[in-house]
Amino acid sequence: MGRFEIVFSGFGGQGIVLAGLIIGKAAAIFDGKEAVFTQSYGPEARGGASSSSVVVDEERVDYPYAENPDLLVVMSQEAYNKRIGMLKPGGTLVYDSDLVKIDERARKASEIYGIPATRIAEEKLGKRIVANIVILGFLARICKVISKESLKKAVLDTVPRKFREVNEKAFELGYSYLDWRE
Repeated sequence: MGRFEIVFSGFGGQGIVLAGLIIGKAAAIFDGKEAVFTQSYGPEARGGASSSSVVVDEERVDYPYAENPDLLVVMSQEAYNKRIGMLKPGGTLVYDSDLVKIDERARKASEIYGIPATRIAEEKLGKRIVANIVILGFLARICKVISKESLKKAVLDTVPRKFREVNEKAFELGYSYLDWRE
C-alpha cells in the first residue's frame, strides 16, 4: 500500500476534525495500520476554516503532515479553493455537491465524486450534523485503504451512545449512495 494521505476540509461545525479522527482510529486501531491524525481550525467556534488530515501506512509514519493528499474531501467552496492545488495528480477528489462547485483545477484528479452529503443528512435523517458520517460511509465504498468494517466500527465507537443509530444510518446511506443516487 505505501503512504496514503487523506485531507478533510470545510468549515467549523461540519465535523471535519471528527471525520479525520474517526478515519485515523479505523486505520490504526481496527485495521492495525500505522496512522497519524492532525487537525487545524480557526478561532471561530463555527463557520471558520477547518481541516484534518490522516496519513496511513503499513510502515511507521515518519512525517505526520499530508502535503499531497491521495484523497481530498472538501465540504465548502472555500475549502475547495484553498486545497485543490495540494491534491496529488491522479488522486481522488470527493466533494459535497450542493456546497462546492468544481472547476478545471479538479482535472488533475483521476477520480472525482460529488455527493450531496449535507442534503442527504438533512432530508433523510433530519440531522445536517451527520453529513460528515455520510461522507465517511461513502469513503468506505470508494477507498480501499481502510475497510468498511473498521470504519463503521470506528464511527460507532466514537459517537455518543445516544447518537449511534442515526450515525449508523448516515454511514449506510453514504456507503450505498452509488446504488441509489439521483
